Amino acid sequence: MRFSQPFLDEIRDRVPISAVIGRRVSWDRKKTNVSRGDYWACCPFHGEKSPSFHCEDRKGRYHCFGCGVTGDHFRFLTDLEGLSFPEAVQQIADMAGVPMPAPDPQAERREKERTTLLDVMEMATVFFQEQLQTANGARARAYLRERGLSGRTIETFRLGYAPESRNALKEHLAGKGVPKEQIEACGLVRHGDDIPVSYDYFRDRIMFPILSSRDKVIAFGGRAMAPDALAKYMNSPETELFHKGSVLYNFSRARRSIQGAGGADTIIAVEGYMDVIALAQAGVANAVAPLGTALTENQLDLMWKMTPVPVLCFDGDGAGQRAAFRAVDLALPHLKPGRSVRFALLPDGKDPDDLVKHEGRAPFDKVLSEARPLAEMVWRREVGGGGFDTPEKRAELEARLKQVVSVIADESVRRHYQQDVRDRLNAFFQSSAPAGRGDRRGGFERGQRQGQGQGRGGVPGQGYGQRGAAVSERLARSGMVKGRSDQPTLRESVLALTVVNHPQILQDDYDEVAHIEYENRDLQRLWSALLTAAAGAGAHLDRDHLTAKLDEQGFSELIRSLDQQIRNARLWTATEIAAGEDAREGYRQALSLHKRARALKKQRLELEREIADATEAEDAERIDQLIGALHQVQLEITRMENQEAIVDGFGVMSGRVKGAATGHH
Repeated sequence: MRFSQPFLDEIRDRVPISAVIGRRVSWDRKKTNVSRGDYWACCPFHGEKSPSFHCEDRKGRYHCFGCGVTGDHFRFLTDLEGLSFPEAVQQIADMAGVPMPAPDPQAERREKERTTLLDVMEMATVFFQEQLQTANGARARAYLRERGLSGRTIETFRLGYAPESRNALKEHLAGKGVPKEQIEACGLVRHGDDIPVSYDYFRDRIMFPILSSRDKVIAFGGRAMAPDALAKYMNSPETELFHKGSVLYNFSRARRSIQGAGGADTIIAVEGYMDVIALAQAGVANAVAPLGTALTENQLDLMWKMTPVPVLCFDGDGAGQRAAFRAVDLALPHLKPGRSVRFALLPDGKDPDDLVKHEGRAPFDKVLSEARPLAEMVWRREVGGGGFDTPEKRAELEARLKQVVSVIADESVRRHYQQDVRDRLNAFFQSSAPAGRGDRRGGFERGQRQGQGQGRGGVPGQGYGQRGAAVSERLARSGMVKGRSDQPTLRESVLALTVVNHPQILQDDYDEVAHIEYENRDLQRLWSALLTAAAGAGAHLDRDHLTAKLDEQGFSELIRSLDQQIRNARLWTATEIAAGEDAREGYRQALSLHKRARALKKQRLELEREIADATEAEDAERIDQLIGALHQVQLEITRMENQEAIVDGFGVMSGRVKGAATGHH
């Protein structure tokens, strides 16, 4: 019996893969993080004493770093227990509480027809590929070369050319015995208004095969070679195989890129085929694209099935901004705890293809690192018009924002967005309010005024009207509170580079090292690749092996940048030449500061949320107490910032070289 893909996806989504595997293994308590859906165990497929078998609920996949087995729910049951695929499906369906589909003769007949149509589409793909290499395809080949595509990339994406002929493809397929009804059902020909005889749908176009989730060609996109063509890009019509609003270009490849060990951490949606292909050639394999139209609800849902927070990438011009704002409205009603989107805005006049063509992926990675959360995009859109200088206009802004977030269906997420709106409005109105209003303010604003003086409320000259306020300008630029930035903070750089240069620390304290959380996106990716490389090397891990593996993953430039940052700061304990005991001591002190800084930051955010709640309840006494507590936390953050700036090399600067007892550099 064959099963529909929606049915298989549904039962997989309902049952965490850890629930399937957990009945047959014992999870390792030290390495497993249940709250993140991240599990480790000794591999059930081969004997071992230390846990190298890993599964993630988010990805719905397992992988053993020892023996290399990998798969999903069904593969685990068929490989480990010897079940047939239908038996494995039955078991997962029972766990999901979903009844098995009843046999449907008509559905089976349609499935056979679909299989036949897929065969026809494959024949058409091969035809287009062959035509690209003929004399007729010379202009198309030249265009692809001008766009910077290599022969390998053209082959990987199976690009082709539809010749400038009304019958070339139709006659080719007919010559192979394909009946005209199947050619028409695939959308490869069309009928004119007054002409009963069909003719080729695509003519004089570069062809982009569009694949299903199972890597079967289900449609084509065609880019016109003629400058005066009515449509520059054109997709196949809707068919039994192809429903444009439910398909993403490069979906299956992008999904594989985030499912593999050490893979990408999210999916990126860009505008078109060429953007996806250029990014893939530059090493960014996790990009997808809608098919020439605005992103649809079904396409967004496809991305959410792959990753909880996809990144939507738009041009930085006016049209790109409008498209981003349409995506805001599309996503808001469907948000859930942990499920959202982020927005990466390209420089005006640039697209991803432009960014990676000359300088590689680095400029695009920088754009991704600056991706904005959905809440910020909502705020930017509503205040973008400006002009809130009267009470009526401010009231209008407040009403509009309340209306925007009211569409969020999930009650918990909606409540937090409402709180976020209140926080932003309080800060915005406070910063733009005219001076000299006297004391006609609520308890929260009275507390703010206390915090602006020299009294017990806060740091001189600072208020508490927004998250992160009451932080000095110097501190706001520091790694303690500034969050993700282009360059890692010095503290994070020390942690990462010390372990890269002295991997014995990783072997001795794997669990602790594995759970370090970085604010910087580049270091997050580096850390994932580092842990994967370490797991694969086992007891043979050394610096040369580790850096070679990281170089293969494209991290050599980042490591050089970290090394330069460390050397500029003269923190020799993090460098390769430092003695092992000095490197370990420097690492320990940096880690201690890192943990303390994160704890203080979390405490500060919790106090700010409590202040917002107390403000809404108009509890002036509680507000004063909370502001006092927040002030103390801010002072501690400032103290730590000063300590980090003053302590030379985090307290260890012997400069001993490996194998030497003493000596300075």
